[in-house]
Parts: sequence; C-alpha cells; structure tokens
Amino acid sequence: MARMRKKADLPSKTCLHCAQPFQWRRKWARDWPQVRFCSTACKRAYKRGDWPL
Repeated sequence: MARMRKKADLPSKTCLHCAQPFQWRRKWARDWPQVRFCSTACKRAYKRGDWPL
C-alpha cells in the first residue's frame, strides 16, 4: 500500500490566468503535465481574453 503524503510535499504550479499557485489534485493525476489553470472559471476567462482577476 502507498504511503500517505503531506500536502506540503505535493507538486504545485502557477495558473496562467490569475497567477496564483495551485497544488496537485488526485483527479489531475493522469494529465498533470497538461494542467495549466486552477479552475474552469480561469480557463474560460483566459480563452475569452479577459484580464487577470
């Protein structure tokens, strides 16, 4: 069985739209290299060309 990790040990990235850091989530495990936004709201705003929040 895999050992538990602390939240501080999880990888993190910076959102392209809001420039806020966000951490790895289990649902992103398969495609973590392709994740660029912290939320769907940031993804939509980026595609619309809105200024950062």
